[in-house]
Amino acid sequence: MNLPLAVFDGPVIWVVLFVVLLLFGGSKLPELARGMGKAKREFKKASEEVEDEVRNAVHEDEQRKARLKAIEEEERARIRAKLEEEERAKRAQDGKQN
Repeated sequence: MNLPLAVFDGPVIWVVLFVVLLLFGGSKLPELARGMGKAKREFKKASEEVEDEVRNAVHEDEQRKARLKAIEEEERARIRAKLEEEERAKRAQDGKQN
């Protein structure tokens, strides 16, 4: 069941705050607020760390792909050079036979 956020309008918020005040008392509210602030900071820090790890993983993957592409291009160049060398050798051999 989805509750729309419009349920938490002005009077409802006042009732919730009054219930919290009754449950925890005035002396515990600052401690509760500090705990919530600390939890928020820790959550933000953890989410930033996850973002950094994802960003690093994507960057490493891009670097790996670039290295593989460079290796493939070098291998193609070596094969192309070898084939051209074999062609020249074959032409030279054919020219000597005629």
